[in-house]
Amino acid sequence: MTPDLLWQLGRVNGLNVGPNGRQVVYSVTTPSISENKSTSQRYRIAITGGTPVELADASLLFDKNISPNGKFKITTKEVKINKVQGKDFYPEFDKSNVQIYESLNYRHWDTWEDGSFSHLFVNQVHSNTPPTDLMPNEPYDCPQNPFGGEEDYTWSPDSQYIVYVSKKKSGNEYAKSTNTDLYQYDVSTGKTIILTGGMMGYDTEPAFSSTGVLAWLSMKRDGYESDKNDIVVRVGEATVNLTGKWDGTVNHFRWSADGKKIFFVAPVNGTIQLFEVTYPTFTKNNIPVVKQITQGDFDISGIVGQSGTTLVVSRTDMNHATELYTLNLTSGLMNQLTHVNDNAYAKVAMSKVEKRMVPTTDGKQMLVWVIYPPDFDPSKKYPTLLYCQGGPQSALTQFYSYRWNFQLMAANGYIIVAPNRRGMPGYGVAW
Repeated sequence: MTPDLLWQLGRVNGLNVGPNGRQVVYSVTTPSISENKSTSQRYRIAITGGTPVELADASLLFDKNISPNGKFKITTKEVKINKVQGKDFYPEFDKSNVQIYESLNYRHWDTWEDGSFSHLFVNQVHSNTPPTDLMPNEPYDCPQNPFGGEEDYTWSPDSQYIVYVSKKKSGNEYAKSTNTDLYQYDVSTGKTIILTGGMMGYDTEPAFSSTGVLAWLSMKRDGYESDKNDIVVRVGEATVNLTGKWDGTVNHFRWSADGKKIFFVAPVNGTIQLFEVTYPTFTKNNIPVVKQITQGDFDISGIVGQSGTTLVVSRTDMNHATELYTLNLTSGLMNQLTHVNDNAYAKVAMSKVEKRMVPTTDGKQMLVWVIYPPDFDPSKKYPTLLYCQGGPQSALTQFYSYRWNFQLMAANGYIIVAPNRRGMPGYGVAW
């Protein structure tokens, strides 16, 4: 693998399964070193496979920003709320580059807080009426900084409500807290209520089932960003934890088409696999049941959509960037659907990746991956790199990174990769 070849790889992103369940829509983003930018193109492909067709428009796309009744659309916009720049305080010094802060939070990663906040607006699709700000004059963000996106808000199936994520705190309190909440905005009245009052950790990714049941991801403790992530549902005024008794943490989820179960992806044994949990009627003998659907040395990195007993997912491993696969929910069999990077990988000798279990000083068994150099010769000696990453936010799994993978493969020798156990830092191992 070389840097030039790495940057020729297409970044595949599954967008949705078409309304008839026969087509899958996805995008491919390709970076250009000479132009210092990336370009993206959308395609559709039959869910049974075949030759992809380039899309000139977005007619097959499901736009979650559009309300189910087609009358409203959500847009996002930066809104200036707080004074930060010197010229905000002293307009006569309009060329000043001073920034004035009296408390945290003054920076998100590589972006300064400039007094502007990302807000949601609701627009009437066929009207010249000005859009309505869901959070007027509020110094809070939705989507969340720095990584939030469309997963931070959703429409109710009846188009009456918008449920969104926000951390409505400021200053030092904002910087120390992980307590995001879900808010429900009534489109007809403009009133907002909090849905997760008393839930003190991260509450994210709200999504309604086809039958109108709201689910989201939730952590219990404020300030603990690596807490167990569970799927909870709102039943009347009550909240029920579907994965609370399951020993794992959820990355992402998606409702089944019939609203009777939820598919989700979660780390297990150095990989990310697909699971399902039933959404039961809550009687004495009917409790949520978690079932693992996929097995293998790969990561199921996302859930694109469902068509009958077929689920479309994205999948990676340490040798291959994201491609889309179809998964038979009955048999568990997977078939590769897109082949965006086949030609590029045909030029590369692959590394053998081997799973090993290593005893730790506290009497546990730790899984490590041994990555052999391409064309490995057991009669030769090779340099060895011990690479410990992961934890406490996430495990090191069979993910493919356009940065880390090249650095690892360029070592040209053994690589020992030590993933973590859930919620625990990575361990160092002496070889």
